[in-house]
Amino acid sequence: MSETDFPIPPPTFEFLVFSLKRQAEMLLGLVMLGEEKTMQPDLPSARHMIDLLAMLAEKTKGNLSLEEKLAIDNSLTELRFRFVQMSGQAASASNAAGGDGAAK
Repeated sequence: MSETDFPIPPPTFEFLVFSLKRQAEMLLGLVMLGEEKTMQPDLPSARHMIDLLAMLAEKTKGNLSLEEKLAIDNSLTELRFRFVQMSGQAASASNAAGGDGAAK
């Protein structure tokens, strides 16, 4: 390992949840990728990532520590809220664009 390499975190359930959550946030366009630059939202892919995390929660139900359960439950709550927000913004933008096009 060179001095510039970052250490690889241990493979924990919390890290898996964090990784899936971060991917969903990126797909929702919520993560800064550079100076004031974010990805364009990809709502179908974000929904898939949220559904994947929900499936993981369902399959591990009853087998998680309190901290693991809170991590996945809180992540799902936040991501679902953000998804609804971004879907509403996308619908508003689409309606505004459609309204402008009809007026011309």
